[in-house]
Amino acid sequence: MSIRVLVADDQGVVRAGFAAVIDNEEDMTVVGEAADGATAVRLAEELAPDVVVMDVRMPELDGIAATRIVTGRQDAPRVLVLTTFDLDAYVFDALRSGASGFLLKDVRPSELLQGIRVVAAGESVLSPTATRRLIGHYATTSVPVTGSGPGAANAVRRLDSLTGRERDVLTLIAAGLTNREIAEHLGIAVGTVKSHVNALLRKLGLRDRVQATILAYDLGLARPVPPDHCL
Repeated sequence: MSIRVLVADDQGVVRAGFAAVIDNEEDMTVVGEAADGATAVRLAEELAPDVVVMDVRMPELDGIAATRIVTGRQDAPRVLVLTTFDLDAYVFDALRSGASGFLLKDVRPSELLQGIRVVAAGESVLSPTATRRLIGHYATTSVPVTGSGPGAANAVRRLDSLTGRERDVLTLIAAGLTNREIAEHLGIAVGTVKSHVNALLRKLGLRDRVQATILAYDLGLARPVPPDHCL
């Protein structure tokens, strides 16, 4: 089954280049192109792509706002955000808005294609190293889910639904560990880790490990790593 992709980028040459690379794959089809965020939002609803490759800086509506709208709809497509700079100040907001990961715009074609496949399969395109660097750099600027109010209460209730082992796995995900590393740390099988990950994502109502990481920081289960200590 072909992965339906929408490409959103305000630079025509870049957009055409990405589209050509994607369309050349047997398992992918570019169903539309957008030169601004507002068009990306409209086409995402009209064309029902599986994945939206979304640039951050675009006119009319930036990629963050567009991502928030696109992922907030029912049966939303996955969003893979593109950014010009590593640790772009907008990336953390994009992930909070529902993006399933990010790649640099100068990414190799093979990495872009792999990223689309991974996102389409329901996973996140954010390596453990990138997770540590990103969260370590920006989590200190986020507002933790603490105190009182509906948001805090709901978050705590969701966390209480986890078993002790699922909470352990969530904490280790936030630390940037892979499933194999988590398995070694806890002394359990990789398959068991995968089961725990799937269970905690379901209970918490999260899409992927990226959102799980953000929630863990919000709830105080993990602490930011100082940038100088990030890999």
